[in-house]
Amino acid sequence: MEEIKANLIKHIKNSFHTAQEVDFKGNRLDFIVDKQCIPSILTYLKDRLGYIHLSHITCVDWLEDGEFELIYIVWSPEEKIKVFVRTRIDRENPVMPNIDMIWPQAHTYEREFRELFGIQFEGLVAPDEFILEDWDGPPPMRRDFDTAAYTAETFFERPGREDAQDVRETITKRSGEEIPDFAKKYSR
Repeated sequence: MEEIKANLIKHIKNSFHTAQEVDFKGNRLDFIVDKQCIPSILTYLKDRLGYIHLSHITCVDWLEDGEFELIYIVWSPEEKIKVFVRTRIDRENPVMPNIDMIWPQAHTYEREFRELFGIQFEGLVAPDEFILEDWDGPPPMRRDFDTAAYTAETFFERPGREDAQDVRETITKRSGEEIPDFAKKYSR
């Protein structure tokens, strides 16, 4: 395993000189790269090194640093190693290269990150609305989004919503099932 990881580091460092590797025990290896390198390094990993499976893409909001971190996790069924490719982007102007031409399933992640974090992906062709129907608020997965304030303003406490029904009560009436004790404290 260690020989395979050392060989992988050599290949990546030879082709992407600014990539920084972070070695983990077991079958994981991380690389930190500039955001403009993401499409190139992912294509290289897939086409040249056999990392053909995009396992996941995730986003971390580093509010205190003013950045988002995008982490692309790829897997090689032959080498049995997970490679995490990390990059950070500016939180105030979050723009990232699109990679759905490398892995089509990235399209779903990119649409989700655009809607929930406000990250724009250059060249992403998709309708703006994805998960949040009729949403006009700020991106709700950012750490500075105040969920309690948004809920208070948008739902029961807002004027004109005096007749709003509790979802649990509506479901109970329709199904005939009792509200569990743990959920009663959340009912009106």
